[in-house]
Parts: sequence; structure tokens; C-alpha cells
Amino acid sequence: MRNKANQFGPIVKWVGGKRQLLPALLTHVPKRISTYIEPFAGGAALFFGICNREREKKCAFDRAILCDQNEELIACYRAVRDDVDALIEALSVYRYDRDLFYEVRAQSTQGWVDVARGARFLFLNRTCFNGLWRVNSKGRFNVPFGRYTNPRIVDEAGLRRASEVLTRVDLRCGDFVGTLEGATPNDFVYFDPPYIPVSKTSNFTAYAKEGFGESDQVRLLDAMRVLSKKKVPFMLSNADTADTRALYREFTIRSVEASRAVNSDPTKRGPVREVIVLPRATLLRKRASVKQQAFDWERT
Repeated sequence: MRNKANQFGPIVKWVGGKRQLLPALLTHVPKRISTYIEPFAGGAALFFGICNREREKKCAFDRAILCDQNEELIACYRAVRDDVDALIEALSVYRYDRDLFYEVRAQSTQGWVDVARGARFLFLNRTCFNGLWRVNSKGRFNVPFGRYTNPRIVDEAGLRRASEVLTRVDLRCGDFVGTLEGATPNDFVYFDPPYIPVSKTSNFTAYAKEGFGESDQVRLLDAMRVLSKKKVPFMLSNADTADTRALYREFTIRSVEASRAVNSDPTKRGPVREVIVLPRATLLRKRASVKQQAFDWERT
């Protein structure tokens, strides 16, 4: 068994990150991929998981496209990819300090190079409340200081491992639709958009100032329909709600359990249900080759 300390993994803490769901997600990833496409990158846990599988010779991909609307996140990934040494040096000047946190949070990164933006992003990500990234209508980060015993601000080994695999990645900042142009049946697309809220009080889509509302969820559904017609394999994660199931009812839906720790009240944290959405043909092929599985598929 490979030493987990040497595995590729997310370099940021990310609300809704998919690290714990990797076993379920990787089940549906093709063994051979021309271009892996992730239009809502976030922490990119599945991308790094696929990199580990490739190193273990369980799958292979030629290149990848990681996209996100969060400009600071993409600038950070570019810094890791293009100049990890300078990023580590820039990050090393930060320390876990409340006053410093709010001073850095108030800074504007307009005109900054990727290394400086990346170091600031990682510092705030590692020291803010729950690793949450939230911005206001002006696009300014507004999450409060987090209380930790001894947060690791500089994970040099993790950053260097990430830099190794990001060299094969086309990093983009923008709307998800642009990443799907030219996608073919030899590619694989993983959608992990801001979730449809489980209640009116839990709505959270402000990872970028543009937000991600109901009309965007419908645009995403239309994009999935196009991919399905072109026979481009894809997978989507979302909250397991009545609205989610209604929206994706024409596809295959599998329910899985995840644990979330976003609530400020620890007593309200715990397991939640999420769904994995796949093209309908995926389930038909699965049933044709395997008898009843331990997991629970739902025909829609």
C-alpha cells in the first residue's frame, strides 16, 4: 500500500471538498481519459485522486482542464504550477496571528502577481473560519478569523507534489460553459457546482462575486444534456434534495453519505446525503455486467 504521506491531494481546505467521497467518485472515472475536465475546480480532490490512480497504473489521462470562477484560487494554482519555490518563500513570512489576518484580509490584490496572490490566498484559507471562502457583492473576502491550535500555513511537501501534477493542467478562470467546448467521448467531465440549498437558510453560493443561482443550475443542466447527446462521459455531485432529484430526473442518480462541518454550531454538523448524477446509459451498462451491488442505485 502506498504511503499516504506521499500521495497527491488538495492544497486548500474547501467547503464541500470531495476527499471523503473519492472511493465512490473514482468508481465512475474511466480508466483511459484524453482530457479530464473539471469546470468547478475548488479543492480539486477528484483530480488529485485520479493522479494517484495514474501513478498506481489504474488509469491514465493525457491532460486536464481545471476551471473556477474564483480568481484568487486560480491564481494560487498557477503559482503552484509555475513557481512553487517562490510561492513557498512568499508564504513563509505569514504567521498565525489575528491582527495580521484582518490586515491581510483587507488588502486588494489588484495588480499583484500570481505568487503574491497565491501566498495570501493560502494564508487566509489556512487561518480563516473552517477554511470557508466567501466573498461579498464586491468580490472581497469576508470570512472571520478561525480558532486553531497550530495551523499549518506552509505545507511545502504538499505544494511540491501538487506542482508536479499541475504541469499538465490548463488552468482557467471563468464560466463553466467555456471548458466544455470541444469535449469528446474520449474525455471525462466532473461537475461539482455550488450545491442546490437543502433549505432556504442554508443557501451558499458566494465563492465568487457572480454567485451561482437557479438560472445557472438550469444552464448546467442544459450543458449536461448536450454532453449526453455527444456521448461525452460526465459525473456531477450535488445535495440530495427533492429539488436536485427533480432537476436531474432524466439522468441516473445515486445517493451517497457525506460529512459536512460548515455550521458554526458543532452539534449541527454531521452526515448528510448527497447525490452522484451520471448519464443514464452508465447505469444500464452497470446492470448488464454486474448483479445487484451493495450500493443503492435509483432509476429515474
